[in-house]
Amino acid sequence: MPSGASTGVHEALELRDGGGAWGGKGVDRAVENVNGEIAAAVRGLDAADQRALDERLIELDGTPNKGRLGANAVLGVSLASAKAAAAEEGVSLFRHLGGHDGRTLPVPLMNVINGGVHAQNSIDLQEFMLVPAGAETFSEALRIGSEVFHALGALLHERGFSTGVGDEGGFAPDLGSSEEAIEVLLEAAERAGHRERIAVALDPAATELYEDGRYRFEGRDEDGEGMVVYLAGLAERFPIVSIEDGLAEDDWDTWRALTERLGGTIQLIGDDIFVTSLERLQRGIDEGVGNAILVKVNQIGTLTESLDVIALAQASGYGVVVSHRSGETEDTTISDLAVATNAGQIKTGSLSRTDRTSKYNQLLRIEEELGDRAVYPGWDVFARTGSR
Repeated sequence: MPSGASTGVHEALELRDGGGAWGGKGVDRAVENVNGEIAAAVRGLDAADQRALDERLIELDGTPNKGRLGANAVLGVSLASAKAAAAEEGVSLFRHLGGHDGRTLPVPLMNVINGGVHAQNSIDLQEFMLVPAGAETFSEALRIGSEVFHALGALLHERGFSTGVGDEGGFAPDLGSSEEAIEVLLEAAERAGHRERIAVALDPAATELYEDGRYRFEGRDEDGEGMVVYLAGLAERFPIVSIEDGLAEDDWDTWRALTERLGGTIQLIGDDIFVTSLERLQRGIDEGVGNAILVKVNQIGTLTESLDVIALAQASGYGVVVSHRSGETEDTTISDLAVATNAGQIKTGSLSRTDRTSKYNQLLRIEEELGDRAVYPGWDVFARTGSR
């Protein structure tokens, strides 16, 4: 089970032990819940009936946020059951979850420059992603991403910046501003020969910048309207196709204003504001907030609830980006989930650290298994917003 550094207050609860062992981050209580109460409740259920299993887990916990047993305990069992069912069928997990309909390899949003709480550096916005949407296949997209990533590393080194990496495998240099981070990313793409084949995606993680109704970052002190103007300015100056969490998790009115201004031309992803919650996503749809959702299975706590959120988003014309967390493991479930649901996009970090590359390797395996049936949507995944 992964863990997030930048978490929303509305997320399902990750149960940790506290105390002195493991710096308070131990999970003995969650493991005990799995081996004890949860095991007793699910033993004998049909692993192939995912919804019945997950409903039993939700009922057993009995809290709105999986806070009694822990979302990490509940989700661990939910996903393990799905994998057991796939193994029993003798099929890959993506095939078990999506049948023969699941065949879309996702466009990767690769976090190659880390800032905010993901890195100890001077950049306040959290993620600067390259989007290799101009590729013909997923494997080609991965090669483009890798070449730009290494060109970026060489460029930073030449300029005397650190090439150490942050939580999600991207570089964490002490650049002067977010604008400089975007510029150096584009310069690296030019050097690698892929400038026209990539775009930029941002995750400001604005909740982390928000205090007392103001957004404070990189010497700025903006109200909601000022933050909208700032983001619109970036979108005008740079080839940005997607902005995630451009505003704080409960700043609904300003989110609506941002969507009215940029929603027709830019993908606006809700992460902290939606937290993979059916109810919060429905509110966003009803109020015209955002036009895409980030799906993190551990934000909600079961596979079925995650699938229901994806289905609602797709039925409502919202984009879907299946996502990792900043504190990842080498588990590759999200790769299979992205293909099974034809989500079209995935966020799983940069091209370094095995917790990131494991997901990309799994997508390469899936692409190979699908063969000629594999689809890579490229720029088309952003067509609904007019950003390409």
